[in-house]
Amino acid sequence: MTTIEDVNEAPAVEHRQVWDLPVRVFHWTLVLSIIGAFVTNRLGVSYFKYHVWFGYTVIVLVLFRVVWGVVGTRHAQFWNFVCSPAETLRYAIGLLRGHRLHYAGHNPLGAWMVLALLIALGAQASFGLFANDEIFNVGPLYGYVSKELSLQLTSLHRHLFYWIMGAVAVHVLAVIAHHVFEQANLVHAMITGRKPRHIVAETDGIGSSRTWLAVLLIVALAWALAWVVNHASAPVDDGLY
Repeated sequence: MTTIEDVNEAPAVEHRQVWDLPVRVFHWTLVLSIIGAFVTNRLGVSYFKYHVWFGYTVIVLVLFRVVWGVVGTRHAQFWNFVCSPAETLRYAIGLLRGHRLHYAGHNPLGAWMVLALLIALGAQASFGLFANDEIFNVGPLYGYVSKELSLQLTSLHRHLFYWIMGAVAVHVLAVIAHHVFEQANLVHAMITGRKPRHIVAETDGIGSSRTWLAVLLIVALAWALAWVVNHASAPVDDGLY
């Protein structure tokens, strides 16, 4: 990961590309999917199938982001933005002391938040595949587990949501803090993919989004999930209904 403190100005360049198109589409689609899953859950059992579809979307998106963290563009790759716990601690202490270090991609704290959200969202959506509402509806993979285990996974699925919302709240507050104290518009950067030249060195800009590769990955992952769901074992009649 490159830390940018002083970058020679290039008058002809006002911004440089940092976030590729797949990362930006992933980010905002994930936001909409989380909102959709929450809303359809609150609307009741008659909207269960839509809730499931939003869950499928979250799973595909999380799997895509994990793979993209290996084969994606520079600032999407995990090893280019995930720092060690020691370095992250030094960064946090520096922030408290008023030291401001600019990063072309995620800063160390943001990087660990990305990992935490990916793990939590992937786990929560996966638990939902085995869940049941003890009334009419069951997850598509309910047939692979016992009713008791399904109830446990349902409880985890439900309670993990509140932890995720807490992490999301911290994430949003951090974005606001960057905007207020550092005049860094991270929302705009995640929409356009571009950051100011004084933050991003010329060598840190990306020249391609590799969108074609991202499309192939999404199609492959969606097909794989659809195959698993469509070939799942039928639920055993255990008196749930």
